[in-house]
Amino acid sequence: MGLRPPAPGSRLGHEPEGIARAARAHSLPPVSGSPPHRVREFNDPGLLDPAEASLLIDLYELTMSASYLERGMNQPAVFELFARRLPPNRRWLLAAGLGPTLELIRRLRFGTRELDYLRSLGLFRETFLEYLAGFRFSGDIEAIPEGTVCFDNEPVVRVTAPLIEAQLLETVLLNQINFQTMIATKAALVVLAAGGGEPGAGERVVDFSPRRDHGADAAMKVARSAAVAGCGGTSNVAAAMRYGLRPVGTMAHSYVLAFDTEEEAFRAFIEYFPQDSVILVDTYDTLEGVRRAISAARGAGVPLAGVRLDSGDLLELARQARRLLDEAGMAEARIAVSGDLEEQRIAELVGAAAPIDLWGVGTDLGTSRDSPVVNGVYKLVARAGEAGWRGVWKRSIDKSTLPGPKQVFRRHADGTMSGDEIGAVDEALDGEPLLVPAMRGGQLTRAESLEEIRARSTAQLAALPPALRRPAADAEPYPVRYSERLRRSIVGP
Repeated sequence: MGLRPPAPGSRLGHEPEGIARAARAHSLPPVSGSPPHRVREFNDPGLLDPAEASLLIDLYELTMSASYLERGMNQPAVFELFARRLPPNRRWLLAAGLGPTLELIRRLRFGTRELDYLRSLGLFRETFLEYLAGFRFSGDIEAIPEGTVCFDNEPVVRVTAPLIEAQLLETVLLNQINFQTMIATKAALVVLAAGGGEPGAGERVVDFSPRRDHGADAAMKVARSAAVAGCGGTSNVAAAMRYGLRPVGTMAHSYVLAFDTEEEAFRAFIEYFPQDSVILVDTYDTLEGVRRAISAARGAGVPLAGVRLDSGDLLELARQARRLLDEAGMAEARIAVSGDLEEQRIAELVGAAAPIDLWGVGTDLGTSRDSPVVNGVYKLVARAGEAGWRGVWKRSIDKSTLPGPKQVFRRHADGTMSGDEIGAVDEALDGEPLLVPAMRGGQLTRAESLEEIRARSTAQLAALPPALRRPAADAEPYPVRYSERLRRSIVGP
């Protein structure tokens, strides 16, 4: 059975327009160019160092691997990561997390402290600990690139490596890819809602989630995954520094409450940030707050960049705020909104032509509250033996798999995705092959930039059938099928 993957597919899409316009509502310069202080880069693997990450592993991977080594079972094997079924309220997924995960795998080492801990458990022989001391991933990985739409049962990652090496990657791959794909999918739904069902509105969406995210590493990966889906910035300054994102912020109600009067607070803020002040106006009375923001900007002699609404009837308040700003000659001032926003509410406001320029999305983006799990699995599908490669598969009820390494072939009709076929990796089926080389011999084939990934995401979302771009439950499922050869492989001719 051939295991070499097809050549990489072409990269699609273009960066969304309207960046400078939306950026004025962020209290910061436009996103064009590099951030002023980029410490890390977009594929930074996270808060754990490579030695610490080596124990981000379920114990059974170590016990199985120790047994494999003792029996001399370290022949080449193929594992695939895929979601058995789509999560609730999801009709597709947006793949994310590959870049940091590959970098983590490339650097993965078992350090002295980690080996001493494993030795203290009394479970493992020295021969296995010596093997771990020299561990370096040497295998090949094919994957669906970040920012690609995918569906249930489609392999997102395929690992071909010595059995022990491939087995030891199980938890780190699932931990990273499942979570980041979940968040990127949620963020993509929000981006589409902000554009009325069309991609390209990501610069108007900002990640406001870190205070509600489930821990420090989650907050970092949420910001990155939101950027994969096209979001234009994050309030998380640590993530902005680490990944080269745009930090975004306005003010909190506590700032207003720290002053004797609302207008005094607004004036102080505008005077300190005269270039791009966005004023939070709903601490007391929202429309009176808009009037005071206008007055404070006039008193300071600088343009008002915008106002933020965080509560109340956002449709009516946005309309009234727009009227007040326009009557004051401040047509360039933008209106930002926040406060328990998610794609359904955003779609309703966009559908009602609410004059809103910027969406700050927090809890629902950072936790994917309506669908908080992507139940990806990592399964052995082939192993090499004396007689060559042999496909293997589970027969368990509701958890069966198909044997052999696979490829996903995607067809398009007039620029719109029309159907996927999952076939054996060496089949020549119609359509674009989605899995492409990501690692060869334990080394990265290339690292993608944020700009490349965002361009792909935009193109992928544009290629979705229109009914799948809107938050609705009645659309026909996207067609995904197995090739005839794969079906015959488990049921016979």
